[in-house]
Amino acid sequence: MNEQDIENLRQDYNAASLNETDVDANPMRQFDKWFNEAINYKVHEPNAMTLATATHDGRPSARIVLLKGFSDDGFKFYTNYLSRKGKEIAKNPLGALIFHWGDMERQIRVEGTIEKLDRDYSEKYFHSRPKKSQLGAVVSPQSQEISGRELLEQKMAELEAEYADKEIPKPSFWGGYVLRPRLIEFWQGRRSRLHDRIVYKKTDNKTWKIVRLAP
Repeated sequence: MNEQDIENLRQDYNAASLNETDVDANPMRQFDKWFNEAINYKVHEPNAMTLATATHDGRPSARIVLLKGFSDDGFKFYTNYLSRKGKEIAKNPLGALIFHWGDMERQIRVEGTIEKLDRDYSEKYFHSRPKKSQLGAVVSPQSQEISGRELLEQKMAELEAEYADKEIPKPSFWGGYVLRPRLIEFWQGRRSRLHDRIVYKKTDNKTWKIVRLAP
């Protein structure tokens, strides 16, 4: 596909609208509303989210991870602490999330600070996962260079035999994080690119201020 063909890819949005009077005063309740609507709409993996992190000197990276819980505390996910994102979070706890539900012409953008979940919380979730997912977390030296896939498959087979009748201990290098939001934006596509953008900003007294942004 040439550049002109790409430039001509366009779609007008007309599925819904979003007004300040429509949204909940609490952004996490508003997220819960939209998240449930995405589930009912049968969006493919509505909990898939882009997680953006950066090094201490500001070099960004991003990847898709899965949301595994949310509350007034924030948005929870799990990963290898020694992965690239884990190392970046350790040096620079500022991060961002994006949920994109294209079929609904919606997007949610979140900015905040990332913290580790406590060990007990991570332990409980680890043991709720399918056994092969637990083993996969143990086997993979995430983000490190490896000689080939055979290395992973051999290690997987060895651990499947070792833990056939035993509980798999949660590795020390794996666990959960929570992104505590300072800003949450709800984006609804509209006609003629005049999209609706409603933003919640956390104030110094821990309340939420709602504003509209120009598209």
